[in-house]
Amino acid sequence: MVFFILHSSFFIIMYDINKIREDFPILSREVYGKPLIYLDNGATTQKPRQVVEAITNEYYSVNANVHRGVHFLSQQATELHEASRETVRRFINARSTNEIIFTRGTTESINLLASSFADSQMEAGDEVIVSTMEHHSDIVPWQLQAAKKGIVMKVIPMNDKGELLQDEYKKLFSEKTKLVCVMHVSNVLGTVNPVKEMIAEAHLHGVPVLVDGAQSVPHMKVDVQDLDADFFAFSGHKVYGPTGVGVLYGKEEWLDKLPPYQGGGEMIQSVSFEKTTFNELPFKFEAGTPDYIGTTALAKALDYVSALGMENIEAHEQELTRYAMQRLKQIEGMRIFGEAEHKSSVISFLVGNIHHLDMGTLLDRLGIAVRTGHHCAQPLMIRLGIEGTVRASFGLYNTKEEIDILAAGIERVSRMF
Repeated sequence: MVFFILHSSFFIIMYDINKIREDFPILSREVYGKPLIYLDNGATTQKPRQVVEAITNEYYSVNANVHRGVHFLSQQATELHEASRETVRRFINARSTNEIIFTRGTTESINLLASSFADSQMEAGDEVIVSTMEHHSDIVPWQLQAAKKGIVMKVIPMNDKGELLQDEYKKLFSEKTKLVCVMHVSNVLGTVNPVKEMIAEAHLHGVPVLVDGAQSVPHMKVDVQDLDADFFAFSGHKVYGPTGVGVLYGKEEWLDKLPPYQGGGEMIQSVSFEKTTFNELPFKFEAGTPDYIGTTALAKALDYVSALGMENIEAHEQELTRYAMQRLKQIEGMRIFGEAEHKSSVISFLVGNIHHLDMGTLLDRLGIAVRTGHHCAQPLMIRLGIEGTVRASFGLYNTKEEIDILAAGIERVSRMF
């Protein structure tokens, strides 16, 4: 049992890891006759009972398509769906629910923004700034726009610790720069980028910023108004919610300027063969039937982590990360990639000449779930001079005992080679 004291009060908040783990039934199962050690939270998190029960309950008791329906179930489902939008707004401290667009996840959020922004705000030769450590979702949509419209990408370099070079970032701006797209936390290195300062720098040049928050929202408190982010994207399944639902936050003044991403039902006010007029925010960007079951479950997940306290979750995971870094560094031949001063709960590593796939496969036989490969960040792998890594990523339910088992597993695999 771990205790934390919230800086804003004198009350002691109990972070009972055993009680928390009881909310996640999958953590009690075995893999190959070994207790499951789940350390692949960067890819997706496990779901608490409360989230799964919310999905079941809505399907069994409130299921009906949302908006425009006059019957009782439709109105009730609509109320739940829009209440979920308010939960998201409150969770990231957006000004208005008009600024909360439901999508299928971070990837769709970024593609939506790239398409609508490029169509209306960019022309051939205009520039978007990205970073060396970006996920493919922050790169490929802009390459598609480059092929389509002649847009140019500029890349922020980084140092060997995995920190973006801020002086070099400042030099990338020109009169052609239209947008900065940068991840809040690296899914490979764990680096917590100084996005608030980077946003302020971009705004000095009159340039808006899209922040990829897929790896920050599950691990730390996010306030989009404090960051002054123009756009912010995250996925439900990485923050203990369901798959297939995510969020694009955008300042209302920006979303008003951008054209719809898709056409269809819900995003219109009127349609004729001569002309279509579009719906108001946020519905202008939500064509078709939304995943209204998923949004309810996402809201339940956000309520769950809010009840635990994002400050408490961050403190717990930071303690785990420090312990894991110390423990893994004791292993002979260990190479850890990403030792930024500000680091979140991700550790990517290689041991000696052992291939990352071999290490991951053998750890799996010991019941330890880690991720192997390039982690959808091949340009970063090129910068590091490697093909891929083993990645252990921690969540709110992980323990030091699990890290000890990971370290023992790595040592056992290493002896085999």
